[in-house]
Amino acid sequence: MPDSTSPPPRKLTPEPEFSIVRPHAAGLDIGAEEIWAASPPGGRPDTVAKFESFTAGLHSLKTWLKDRGVTTVAMESTGVYWIPVYDVLERAGFEVFLVNAHHVKSVTGRKTDLLDCQWIQKLHSCGLLKSSFRPDEKTVAVRSLFRHRADLVREAASSVQRMQKAFTQMNVQLHHAVADITGKTGMAIIEAILSGERRPVELAKLRDRRCKSDEATIAKALTGTWRDEHLFTIRQHLATWKHYQTLIASTDAAIAAALPQIPNDPNSGEPPAGPGKRDQSNMGFDARTVCHQKFGVDLTAIEGVGATTAMTILTEVGTDFSRFKNSGAFCAWLGLAPNKRITGGKVISSKTKRTRNRVNQALRQAASALRKSKSALGSLARGLERRLGSSKAVVAMAHRLARYVYAMVTHGEAYLAKSIEDLERRRKEQQTSLLLRLAAELNYTIAPQ
Repeated sequence: MPDSTSPPPRKLTPEPEFSIVRPHAAGLDIGAEEIWAASPPGGRPDTVAKFESFTAGLHSLKTWLKDRGVTTVAMESTGVYWIPVYDVLERAGFEVFLVNAHHVKSVTGRKTDLLDCQWIQKLHSCGLLKSSFRPDEKTVAVRSLFRHRADLVREAASSVQRMQKAFTQMNVQLHHAVADITGKTGMAIIEAILSGERRPVELAKLRDRRCKSDEATIAKALTGTWRDEHLFTIRQHLATWKHYQTLIASTDAAIAAALPQIPNDPNSGEPPAGPGKRDQSNMGFDARTVCHQKFGVDLTAIEGVGATTAMTILTEVGTDFSRFKNSGAFCAWLGLAPNKRITGGKVISSKTKRTRNRVNQALRQAASALRKSKSALGSLARGLERRLGSSKAVVAMAHRLARYVYAMVTHGEAYLAKSIEDLERRRKEQQTSLLLRLAAELNYTIAPQ
């Protein structure tokens, strides 16, 4: 017999049988050299066909789908092979669903391209697939350039690391005495070394006055065993680094030329005040002002969020957040919301899903930088780190930053920073409320001193 104290069972609406909700749906299985397409079963006998991945094959695919009355197409996000197919079909007027490969797992049995495209078509016709987020075409163009810039910055950093490795092999510890060897002091010393200067005292005199290390420290770091083979590699890596700097500068110019494609927010108003230290993006344009013009709000007003982070959000998401129904959906897309798995009434896991989302990475870096901030968010981040640990605290703060970004962009409201005094007063009120509730439960009376 059921327990009388248990709540009444919840009435569940019975799930309907799987029915065709998209009768004109097709499924595609995309590879590097060939594309398999499955059309809805109907009067035509050839419901599955194979096409080449060349441009002519894509146009043949477009014609084949139109002849069969297809209006919507689903495809897996396989590498970058789907991009040309997506562009051709979208411009032809098809409703294109780009679906996560994890959501299109085939049934148990032999896996072939022919079966895959038919399985995708069946799932899509029954309305069981959800389209992945993809920004508008103008934002995608700027996103490609910004991602290319990130790759160039990564390659340039690799050249610097290889120079440091060559110096270490000669026991010349320039990178320990100078924080950034690509700065004014570091570049002057490296150029002098490659020009033939070996005397540590003379090299230390090239120190810039803003360098934190004194000449004596730098001279000790520059005492080593000079070897021609390592100096040769340093010369080549330095040339590579300079080449990447030229490419980065030209990419910045291309990004600045493409940004006007994204319309400005009509309520952007006056640009924010002069840039602070965290608003320097090392780009060839004022990224902070550009982001303010596009979003209509200054995202860099949020502690920890700099101009580079705001540019990442602009290029990866765009200015239209309407595809996300609320901040929870936005955080779930970012991979910052708990991914709860419940079985038997128990939560067996609530870890965030693994993702390569670039906005996720940018917000995590911003959250990590908050640990040294003297703001209210910095105090909150340090408190979370003490309770949850470093990694979980970073995810929790990145989640909070994502909610702030969503609220500012969707509501067009400026960020209102809170002081540490306000945070401490709120903490005191919460602790007082907790003590009073516990005292009432234990029949005690608390009197303030």
